[in-house]
Amino acid sequence: MTLAAAAAPRPAGIEASGWGWRHAGRSSWALREIDLRVDPGERILLLGPSGAGKSTLLLGLAGLLAPTGGAESQGRLLLDGRPPAQARDRVAIVFQDPDTQLVMGRAGDDIAFGLENRCVSTDAIWPRVDAALDAVGFPYGRDRPTTHLSGGEQQRLAIAGMLALRPGLILLDEPTANLDPEGSAMVVDLLRRIIERNAPTMVLVEHRLEEVLPLVTRVVALGGNGELIADGDPNWVFSRHAEELEAAGVWLPGHRAAPLPMRSRAPANTMVFGERVGFTYPGERDPALEQVEVQVRSSEALAIVGRNGAGKSTLALLLAGLLRATNGDVLSGEALAAGRGHEPIWRWRARDLAGRIGMVFQEPEHQFLTGRVRDELSLGPRMLGLANDEVARRVGELLDRLRLAHLAAANPFTLSGGEKRRLSVATALATAPSVLILDEPTFGQDARTWAELLALLGALRDAGRAICFATHDRDFARALADRTLHLRLSHVEAVTR
Repeated sequence: MTLAAAAAPRPAGIEASGWGWRHAGRSSWALREIDLRVDPGERILLLGPSGAGKSTLLLGLAGLLAPTGGAESQGRLLLDGRPPAQARDRVAIVFQDPDTQLVMGRAGDDIAFGLENRCVSTDAIWPRVDAALDAVGFPYGRDRPTTHLSGGEQQRLAIAGMLALRPGLILLDEPTANLDPEGSAMVVDLLRRIIERNAPTMVLVEHRLEEVLPLVTRVVALGGNGELIADGDPNWVFSRHAEELEAAGVWLPGHRAAPLPMRSRAPANTMVFGERVGFTYPGERDPALEQVEVQVRSSEALAIVGRNGAGKSTLALLLAGLLRATNGDVLSGEALAAGRGHEPIWRWRARDLAGRIGMVFQEPEHQFLTGRVRDELSLGPRMLGLANDEVARRVGELLDRLRLAHLAAANPFTLSGGEKRRLSVATALATAPSVLILDEPTFGQDARTWAELLALLGALRDAGRAICFATHDRDFARALADRTLHLRLSHVEAVTR
């Protein structure tokens, strides 16, 4: 079965009248006084700075918000004239973090799970699963373990699950954020074919504007206070409201970052290095990474780039001492220089590792352990035995620098995607490590916080820290990296300066 052969769903309509939402435990509203009408078949690009409420609006449209536990709503939000919770059969959503919506152990079962919940007949489920996997170019079969997928591969699977449901409204929260350029182009082309053949209503949150602007008919922009600031034809919005959008941190078409200015830095020393290092996940025949030689040096930033599935995240975890290499070793240049032997870093005690190597995971939630942002930032320094005054100083400085002070008492798991990313970076910095490993550090960031992360990491590099980051963000790599390590699916392509 192909996309063309699938029955075209009836596109859905949206109406919001004075609608707003306040999350439980928050004093301020995530969204307020939203008046919006979307006719069936319209395609909306939803913009706004990090924390503006974009994901909250998508969750509301998907019928996934409930005014319980202290949460509060106002006004009216309707889908085809019904509250979204009563029209869930008309909607499919791809979340900002695809890992949060994969619930089954195998790829095919994950798609089938959604169809079973929609009471699709058993004989129709597997043809629809296979068609959806084929449509997104999923590189494996139905039996691929979902735990063995890279972030980009998880995103493809999530989009396949959305397609299989044949919804009248599709909601996409940064669907290309975890994808390499080729994968991103594939998703955009797939959305174009869906629009041409099925014409569903679409609400899309995305930062790669040049790629998706040809797909949309309208731009809706939210401000930092959760209120609607612009709505209309894309050309009109970007010409009439460009200054206001830029001041709010919204990405604009044609934005390109300039590389950081070169500064005088201390000579580079090898801090962490891998010798013919590789890794094969349990139960897998093919290695996720093999025969890589890599050096992470002080006063330098190393970018790790490559296709989805090439092993970037695996290499980052190996360099951070969080995986034991299947072959080869990851060693500390500092330890060798100090005559402390060849002990691989995965053997280090957690306290020693935390004080010297900081890790920022691809999925921020994987490193959150407490119920408050302030407590999350305090955890690492307290584990190192720092005095209360020093802990408070570090936490306060990071809250201010990464614009999280107003969220100090919030639960980390309730933050927006961009806020979670900034918190994950802050938790790694709180222990003042000499080596910082980051996996997709710019995921979910608006233009302002993107620039702030670039300046922060550049300053750390220039102060002598060793920075290593895996990324699909070519502009960020071009602006920050001193060296680039290119990975292919099974081996290193090249190292360039």
